[in-house]
Amino acid sequence: MAEEPKERRTAIRGIEIASFEWGPADGRTVVLAHATGFHARCWDATVAALGDGFRVIAVDQRGHGRSGKAGPFHWRQFGADMAEFLDRHDVRDAVGVGHSMGGHAMVQAAARRPERFERLVLVDPVIMEPSAYEEWAEDRPFQSPEEHPVARRRADFDSWEDMFARFRDRHPFRLWREDVLRDYCRHGVLAQPDGDGFTLACPPLVESSIYMGSGGTDIHEAVRTLPRPVLVVRAKRREIRQGEMDFSQSPTWEGLADAFPDGRDVYRPELTHFIPMQHPELVAAAIAAPESVL
Repeated sequence: MAEEPKERRTAIRGIEIASFEWGPADGRTVVLAHATGFHARCWDATVAALGDGFRVIAVDQRGHGRSGKAGPFHWRQFGADMAEFLDRHDVRDAVGVGHSMGGHAMVQAAARRPERFERLVLVDPVIMEPSAYEEWAEDRPFQSPEEHPVARRRADFDSWEDMFARFRDRHPFRLWREDVLRDYCRHGVLAQPDGDGFTLACPPLVESSIYMGSGGTDIHEAVRTLPRPVLVVRAKRREIRQGEMDFSQSPTWEGLADAFPDGRDVYRPELTHFIPMQHPELVAAAIAAPESVL
């Protein structure tokens, strides 16, 4: 599936949501939700690996990519946005795919609109063990988005090529496939209003706000009752955090797949949290033929 996607805009819940669509309208429908700080076009390599016969819709979640930057950025908002998006486009029998925070949003959407889904593929989702949500308020090392290190991230670049050159040898980007990193940089910046350079499509303060709320939405009731098959693909389990800016280790609860009524677990310890950036073919196989990755 090599063609450029169709870009669309949809007004949802007071914000404009951008989305990108590949493939025939009558193909098997796949809906993709990206991670915090990323965007819909990070999925390009996964879409290419899927081949023909699929209708693929990748969504820029609020605050990201070409979508509007208005909050709030509470995690419940992302699930509610996705459910509304599926309603507006009358999506049915979809394979819902979510990476990291996108996996959390996809579970919320499927719990709200199970009739829209055939099954889910959760790629190292940020869904922690139940006790972590109870302790979240006490364990937070930062009390505001402005305090989070991500808020101080460099936002402005001369070009997407400048961003790529600065990131390619930096952890964790050096672990990614180069074509995926190029997609991340090419589509991850917006032209400055004055035409002088480019700025991140997900502003650092938006990204830090999302991280600050990562433990505040316990969705285990949705997990326990979700009436659709779920495949959980996990990366190397977290042992020691190498610093607040290191997100390479898995945040996924090891017991997550078993907590779903119909869940299956795939553990790939040779990969990091950035599975779609390292091995898009694995994600494509989990979508097209889940039995092949078990």
